[in-house]
Amino acid sequence: MTIISIIFPIFNGLSYTKKCLPALYKSFDDLKNEPFQFRVIIVDDGSTDGSAAWINQHFPEVELLSGNGNLWWSGGINKAVKAGLENSQTDYFIWWNNDVIHETDYFKNLISLLKNHDTDTIIGSKIYLDKNLETIWSMGGLFNPVNGQKHMIGTACQDADQYQVPQDCDWLTGMGTITHRTVYDKIGLLDSERFPQYHGDSDFTFRAKKAGFKIIAVPDLKIYNDTRNSGLRHDESFRLLIRSLSSIKSNFNVKKDFLFYKKHASTPVAYIVPITKYVKYIGGYFKWKLLGLAGMKRGN
Repeated sequence: MTIISIIFPIFNGLSYTKKCLPALYKSFDDLKNEPFQFRVIIVDDGSTDGSAAWINQHFPEVELLSGNGNLWWSGGINKAVKAGLENSQTDYFIWWNNDVIHETDYFKNLISLLKNHDTDTIIGSKIYLDKNLETIWSMGGLFNPVNGQKHMIGTACQDADQYQVPQDCDWLTGMGTITHRTVYDKIGLLDSERFPQYHGDSDFTFRAKKAGFKIIAVPDLKIYNDTRNSGLRHDESFRLLIRSLSSIKSNFNVKKDFLFYKKHASTPVAYIVPITKYVKYIGGYFKWKLLGLAGMKRGN
């Protein structure tokens, strides 16, 4: 029997968990005759909305772990992986979120893939921005350590024939990524010290790529997650601008970007990419402040 553990940290968000767990276990029930056993490991990192009590009452089969509120995403994933390796004898781990919506055939397709791929392949999902599964958010990512270019495949693109085939990737995101336990045995856990929230996923999977693992994103594994409202941005506020440059919650945290390039870039030229990113971000703030004085607003 092959054991697959779906793992994710939560911090509040009970309304999402109430939808996520019933959907997951409904899918598991439909696959009872397969030689695969699905388990769920959740790390509750200090929720105050009754998440733990609700999970214990309605889904006692979930392996529920507790955090102190400072684990963030990478630390939560690490805690779940350790538990899966030590307690559940997990063979495969799937990174998830409680706000992920999966297609009904997701796990059926996953089983077919695992039967035909070796354990040296890390499999990513096709993640959409809209519930109609038309606009792609990510189908894996690419990173060039020489010139510093780092981007996701298919972002904001309408689904098309070119995205109906598996994509070779350099890294994957933190949703719908499937890894065999041997990946953790070989390269260790996520770097939760340098990348507690953002880049924990891309750093880990890129390290795996450098260690010889193959990384692909597969079109048959379809999930939806609205990421447009996640993270911390300046929203035309100078106070939020300054905060967004240092907050762990922000994808514009300067430190995590330069730590990633310090760790993986192979030439000084590569640093032009993150420098350009912040010039545009900070410059955009002042640009729209000035245009605002002339009565113009974003979108006009």
